[in-house]
Amino acid sequence: MPGAPNGGTRKIPALNATTVQGHVRRFDVFSAGHTHTAAVMARVWDGAPGAEGGKWDEQGEIDYESVSGDVAVWGSDRSEDLLRLGRGGMWRVRVRCAGRAEVERVTRDEGTVYRVERYVIDFWSQAG
Repeated sequence: MPGAPNGGTRKIPALNATTVQGHVRRFDVFSAGHTHTAAVMARVWDGAPGAEGGKWDEQGEIDYESVSGDVAVWGSDRSEDLLRLGRGGMWRVRVRCAGRAEVERVTRDEGTVYRVERYVIDFWSQAG
């Protein structure tokens, strides 16, 4: 894995309750910065995605129920675009993020920034 000493593996810290919180039919992801726009990539898989390289500050998984199969994304307002899961039901969600310390520092010292903090959110069905 890149960034690991001597070509070994690097443990990625788990997301804590101040980063991601599960709720009934929704989950919240909390940024380390204030007044900024994070980069987010969401992906829908047929099954659990395999391990993926890259340097991530934190990661975590939660269960999520989507009644409609559509996921609305909110920042300060609701996005016009929906993430289409393809069907309603129970899903497993993996959230990984990078750039947390940097976005916290930059937004505190300089103000509004864009795409410093990055998220990848993977969804896969729990239907068996």
